[in-house]
Amino acid sequence: MTWATLEAGAPDLTAEGRRLIYRTGGGEVLLATVRADEPPRIHPITVDILDGQLYAFILSGPKRLDLERDGRYAMHAHQDPAAPSEFSIRGRARLVTDPAIRGPVASVWSFDVDDGYALFAFDIESAILGRRAADEWPPRYESWKRR
Repeated sequence: MTWATLEAGAPDLTAEGRRLIYRTGGGEVLLATVRADEPPRIHPITVDILDGQLYAFILSGPKRLDLERDGRYAMHAHQDPAAPSEFSIRGRARLVTDPAIRGPVASVWSFDVDDGYALFAFDIESAILGRRAADEWPPRYESWKRR
């Protein structure tokens, strides 16, 4: 499912998730990728939500190999210290090779991308939001799951 599907199914959760992803201006998250026989890897990456889809350009390296081989991921937005809510999503990433998609996404990306970057679309299977103010514990959790 796309970001647009999540947004339609859980608009309040998605609005807060978007706020956390873009809280510093750019789309910043931590990406966890998996391998069949080893622990997950955690990577800071830049993402963007364009036309209802969550995208990231990934250079060659371990995280890209993990995504190409398996595709499973978890993503967590950085917390805002003033309102430290938590937002995370899980699903499968897929490589986007269609120039009709890659070109327009690259043209509005926050940094210059070349052929060394692979474009991935992140399909979302579940999302969770833990809302809380700075002086509040525990968070109040909301979740969404693909049907």
